[in-house]
Amino acid sequence: MTCLGILRLMTTFDYLGIVHPPLKSRQAIVMPPRLRYDDLMPISKFIPGSLPGRRHFLQHSACGLGSIALTWLFAEDARGQATGLPGLPHHRPTAKRIIYLFQSGAPAQMDLFDHKPGLADLRGQDLPDSIRRGQRLTGMTATQERFPIAPSRFQFARHGQSGAWISELLPHTARIADELCFIKSMHTEAINHDPAITFFQSGAQLAGRPSMGAWIAYGLGSENRDLPAFVVLISQGTGNPADQPLYDRLWGSGFLPSQYQGVKFRSIGDPVLYLSNPEGVNQEARRRILDDIRRLNELRHEATGDPEIATRIAQYELAFRMQTAVPELTNISREPRHVVEMYGPEVRTPGTFAYNCLLARRLAERGVRFIQLFHRGWDQHTNLPRQIIGQCRDTDQPGAALINDLAQRGLLDDTLVVWGGEFGRTVYCQGTLTADNYGRDHHPRCFTIWLTGGGIRRGMSHGVTDDFSYNIAADAVHVHDLHATMLHCLGIDHRRLTFRYQGRNHRLTDVHGNLVEPILA
Repeated sequence: MTCLGILRLMTTFDYLGIVHPPLKSRQAIVMPPRLRYDDLMPISKFIPGSLPGRRHFLQHSACGLGSIALTWLFAEDARGQATGLPGLPHHRPTAKRIIYLFQSGAPAQMDLFDHKPGLADLRGQDLPDSIRRGQRLTGMTATQERFPIAPSRFQFARHGQSGAWISELLPHTARIADELCFIKSMHTEAINHDPAITFFQSGAQLAGRPSMGAWIAYGLGSENRDLPAFVVLISQGTGNPADQPLYDRLWGSGFLPSQYQGVKFRSIGDPVLYLSNPEGVNQEARRRILDDIRRLNELRHEATGDPEIATRIAQYELAFRMQTAVPELTNISREPRHVVEMYGPEVRTPGTFAYNCLLARRLAERGVRFIQLFHRGWDQHTNLPRQIIGQCRDTDQPGAALINDLAQRGLLDDTLVVWGGEFGRTVYCQGTLTADNYGRDHHPRCFTIWLTGGGIRRGMSHGVTDDFSYNIAADAVHVHDLHATMLHCLGIDHRRLTFRYQGRNHRLTDVHGNLVEPILA
C-alpha cells in the first residue's frame, strides 16, 4: 500500500468513523464501525523517519501476504463453499439443516403434552414422598410447607392416526400430530435456567463451550456463501414479559474459531449491525474501504500470526455480500398471501415468533445450516393458566405453519425441526393453589419435546413418565442423547466431531451420548 493510499484510507476513516469490532465480538458478522488503535499499528512502519526501503518491505511482506492469502482462501472456502471439515459427513445424512425452536423458560409438559387424567382426583393433596424421593428443589419452593398437586385445568384429546394426546391450548399443533415425534422422557442435570439453557446449547452447564450451532457450522460449513452457517432469531412472549434474559454466549463459538459463532438477526434497524452503508457512502466506496482494511489486517497478521485476523477478514467479506443477501431475505412482501396468512396475524411484525418462523423457512431454503429461534416467556412460577395461554397463542399457529410450509416445498424431508425448552415444570403448585390459578417450579427430571423432519419417525411418542409426570418410567433420553441424535441426522458421528483445546479433544457430547434409535426413520 502506498503512503498516498494510507492517507486516503485514514482520511476516509476520519470522515466516516469506520473501525473494527473486537476480534472475539459477540456479533459475529458486522461491518466495521470505527477503526481500533491496534489496527493502525502496521501503519507505524510507514511513519516518516522510519519508512522502510522497497527491498525491506518485499522481503518481510511477501511471505506474510502469501500466507494470509492462503488463509483467506481457506476461510472463504470453509464459510462460503460449505466444504466443512475433511471426511464429513461420516455417513449418509438424512437432514441437511436444523431449525431449533427453543422455548426459553421451560413449558409445563403436563399442561401441553403429558396428559395425566388421574391427577384430577388428587387435586390439593401433597405429592407423596415416594414420588419426590428426596430430589433437589429450587430455592423458590424448598421452604414450602406443602407441595399440593395441581392438575392441569386444560382439556386434552387424542389427535391423528397416532392418537397423540395434545392440550386444547395447541389446536394447530394438534392438526399436525402425525408429523411429530414426541419425546416425553427428556431429562437434564441443571435445575436453574441459565445453566440449563447453557447445557442444552453447548453440552455443558458452565459457560465457555461452543454452542451446538457453532459445532455444526465448524463441521459442515454453509451451503450459501452469502449468508452465515448459523443464524439466531429471538422473540419475546406475551406470557411472561419479565422472563429470563438470553446471553449472546449461548450461540457463541467458545474455543472454536470465532467465525463459527451464531449471527443474531435484530428486529429493529439493520438485521445485522452496520450492514447498511453510512450516509453518503455507496457500494463502490465501501468496497474500496474494505479492500484497504483487509490490507491493514494482512500486515497485522504478518506481524502477530493471530488466526482471528483471518476470521476478521472473512467476516467482513461475508458482511459485504450480506448487504445484498439479507435485505432480500428479510423482505417478505413477495411471499404469496396464502403462505403469509398461514403463520397468523403477527407474521408481518419483525421480532415476533410468527415472523421468525417465516424467516426460518426462508433461511432454510437458502442453505443456512443451523437456524435457532429463541422464544422467551415460558417461566411461569405464578399465574400459569393465564400466562401459558399467551405463550401458546404466540407459538402454536406459527410453529405448525412452519412445518406445513416446509412440507409443501419439499424441505421437511431434509430439515430436522426440534421444539422444546430447557427443562419441565413440577406437578405440585408453587405458592398458593386456588380454584382457578396455580404456578409450577422448575423440574429437570422429565419433560416433553418434539421433533420432525429429516431422519425422524413421525406420528409416534417415545418414553413414559409416572402418573405424576415427575419421574421417568421408561426410555429416558438425556440432553447428550438428543445432541448425538441430532448430529447423526446430519451425517455426523458425535464421537468423531472433536476439537483439541487445552490438551484434550472436546466434543459437543463430552464423553457421553447415545443415539435414540427408536425415533430414527
